[in-house]
Amino acid sequence: GLTILSYLNSTSTPTATIEFKGTITGDRKSPTVADFSARGPNYESQGILKPDVVGPGVNILAAWPNLVANNNTRSNYFEMISGTSVSCPHLSGVAALTKSAHPDWSAAAIKSAIMTSADVMDRENHPIMDEEHLPADVFAVGAGHVNPARASDPGLNYDIAPDDYIPYLCGLNYTSREVSRILLRRAHCSAVPIIHEGQLNYPSFAIRLGSPNQTFTRTVTNVGVAVSSYNVEVVAPHGISVVVTFETLNFTRLNEKSTYEVSFRGSEYVGDTFDSRQGYILWKSAKHSVRIPIAAFHL
Repeated sequence: GLTILSYLNSTSTPTATIEFKGTITGDRKSPTVADFSARGPNYESQGILKPDVVGPGVNILAAWPNLVANNNTRSNYFEMISGTSVSCPHLSGVAALTKSAHPDWSAAAIKSAIMTSADVMDRENHPIMDEEHLPADVFAVGAGHVNPARASDPGLNYDIAPDDYIPYLCGLNYTSREVSRILLRRAHCSAVPIIHEGQLNYPSFAIRLGSPNQTFTRTVTNVGVAVSSYNVEVVAPHGISVVVTFETLNFTRLNEKSTYEVSFRGSEYVGDTFDSRQGYILWKSAKHSVRIPIAAFHL
């Protein structure tokens, strides 16, 4: 922060003094979503909520090679930068920290841990705001703002095996040849049971308003306390009934899996304008809170 002080001297010549106050920390309104942060929904795969999560990306002190500036006279190697170019390294660093704590976790498990442990409140314990000082919706924050400390101990993970993406990609109408290019090995969409994109074991839900009643399956892996119980809390989007098959998930050992179903009913919609609603499912134990967001929308 800095303060600019203006003066008038005896000759009436304006002068100014800049006083640098240093970096201000502990802003009670942080984090806030910037206006340039990309918003959802995900047009290419509408059953997958985007964005997944948000991270620091405004006025970040970042490395800045002279070659980037195309000016060989520059001597500074750092700049204050804003954008996804500095938000992405934050999230990548959190993923690396989580991987170092859990070397056996897959990329999907790490992503799940980051998403389900994210913060949805600011430092004043109010909902995270957007650039207009209004509560940021699920298409602005996704699962929330990354919390590095909690990501290494999420309690439950929504894991996805590499082969699980094949029926998902085939369900998006990619050809066998295109899927093979992604996998770097031969794949045959005709040989796999194609799934609706919402059936991917993802730690979020994206529901189309006006669609028929839908039921999706999710499988969680216990990575927290060996003997533990998680009770469910559901906050449904407006006008939609959300039913979870189990009120409690009980575990007796680490890496134990449990599968449940979530049904969405009553998502009628009449109109031709964009409409979005949000909610969440929370699995809560004595130590952990595992939150997955729900987005319901009409394009």
